[in-house]
Amino acid sequence: MGTLYLVRHGQASFGADNYDQLSPLGREQCVHLGRYWRESERLGAYFAAKGLQFDAAFTGTLQRQIQTLAGICKGGGYSLAGVQRPGLNEYDSEAVIGAIHPHKLHKPTSKEEYRNHFRLLRDGLAQWMAGVVTPKGMPEYADWRDGIVETLDLVRNSSHSNVLIVSSGGPISTVVGHILGTSPETTIDLNMRIRNSSVTEFAFTPKRHMLVTYNTLPHLDDKSLESWITYA
Repeated sequence: MGTLYLVRHGQASFGADNYDQLSPLGREQCVHLGRYWRESERLGAYFAAKGLQFDAAFTGTLQRQIQTLAGICKGGGYSLAGVQRPGLNEYDSEAVIGAIHPHKLHKPTSKEEYRNHFRLLRDGLAQWMAGVVTPKGMPEYADWRDGIVETLDLVRNSSHSNVLIVSSGGPISTVVGHILGTSPETTIDLNMRIRNSSVTEFAFTPKRHMLVTYNTLPHLDDKSLESWITYA
């Protein structure tokens, strides 16, 4: 039996001209996760402080995902050449909103504007998942989901013991929803609550994946790091 670790990218640059870059805090979140894995994953008294090691690593092609893996490697002292798979990329949230809202939204600056942004995103996701709309430049939802599942199947059919995937909130919540058979509404709820640099863990065999934990932040489990917990 193997273990799959799914990590959401660190805090990106929400509201900036280029969202697809980690913020300074996002970089620190990822370095801290790598350091946590290096220092706290022990195999017991029979092993001399041997930390968690990965047999394979995958990311999408987005910069925030690639930068997150680099941060984990820096913090943990890993030498991982992440295989880039476009099927692990996030959906285009602007295109999802644009499919149901004809006017381009300006960058939110108030709490009400942020709430409106995410209300529209939830509605757009629900309609995309139901096949009502197809956001510009994006595939049908079923095809997008299948691109994520392809990587799951690759992991499941491998001989690896520990696999790391760095992706985004949409793909990770879709994986959980796919494995557990949740409703679209529940999958969207999972998506909206996933935190930056969080870890979702699956056990896997050649037959199936089994959820162990979801959206955990063991590396930020300290009162002094409460301000490091982010969602964007």
